[in-house]
Amino acid sequence: MTTRIYLDHAATTPVIKEAREAFQRGLDTPGNPNSPHGEGRAARALLEEARETIKEGLGWRHDVIFTSGASEAVEIAGKRACVLGRAYGATEHAIVPFAMGDEATVIPVHGNGLIDEQALADILAQGPALVAIQQVNNETGIVQPLDRLYPMIRESGSLLLADCAQGASKMPLPDADFIAICGHKLGGPLGVGALLVKDLRALTPCGGGQEKGYRRGTQDVPGAISFAAAIAAKPYDMARFAALRQKLEAGVMAAGGEIIGADAPRAPTIGAIGLRGGTSAAMLIRLDLAGIAVSAGSACSSGKAKASHVLAAMKVEPELSSSYLRISFGPETSEADVDAFLREFERIASRNRSEQAA
Repeated sequence: MTTRIYLDHAATTPVIKEAREAFQRGLDTPGNPNSPHGEGRAARALLEEARETIKEGLGWRHDVIFTSGASEAVEIAGKRACVLGRAYGATEHAIVPFAMGDEATVIPVHGNGLIDEQALADILAQGPALVAIQQVNNETGIVQPLDRLYPMIRESGSLLLADCAQGASKMPLPDADFIAICGHKLGGPLGVGALLVKDLRALTPCGGGQEKGYRRGTQDVPGAISFAAAIAAKPYDMARFAALRQKLEAGVMAAGGEIIGADAPRAPTIGAIGLRGGTSAAMLIRLDLAGIAVSAGSACSSGKAKASHVLAAMKVEPELSSSYLRISFGPETSEADVDAFLREFERIASRNRSEQAA
């Protein structure tokens, strides 16, 4: 059987060796971390070791609350941050509108995908709010200037919730009041994440004895230490990914494709492209049959027949947005993988040209 090529790491990255080994270590420690006996204390020691490893690996000096993933972390902050208002960027992950509520204000973005800073300033002038803005967009890879936005947010008495699921372990964390991260986007396991909290007084507790009363339920010790091991391993060579994406995008444009978000800073792990005259669904099928896995948007919504709200907010032309593909890299992605994708993409583009000329 021909080896398949996986270029959908923004959806999930295969678990790396260090994380697998750590997960097994957790399975071999059977205690409940909230139990007082020896087995429980051993499990608790592993859990706290994981917490400290995450803090050290990400350069975070404050609290780490373990969750089931970034979506739950966003929901905890969105529903329980101790500030009255709510606002979020128009290109946020689909969990954010749900977590922030129907009364939340949507912050528009410019055509390049970056937050409209004047609109943000106008919203902040209305009173303190929790403001949710992604570090790296999960569909386009566009990086928001959070280091510039955060002082504006704090000066207004507001709080920043940064979704860093796509950026954590790949680039420095931004300064923020709340940061959502998860394991499976960086080589750890599915089903574990964390909410990083600068000051617990800014978050309403939910009761229960776990995670200092800020998240109910027995913690996933194998998941937590596997997550921490993936962060500690630092498997991301961003300079290599930048070279791969440059090669990818040059080949896409040579075949007649276009780059989405090219005018904004972008994470080198994600490339967003389109091919006028094609459709996302048809290209996904062609690529999948050729043994290449890519996506047409967030894994949380790509199974639904629905236009991307991210591209709509950026006012991307329908002909381009309807042919959008996301190609994303991980630790094992090679230049040969990119070459294989480009060969198949050129075949698709050539076939489209022939059909249009007929």
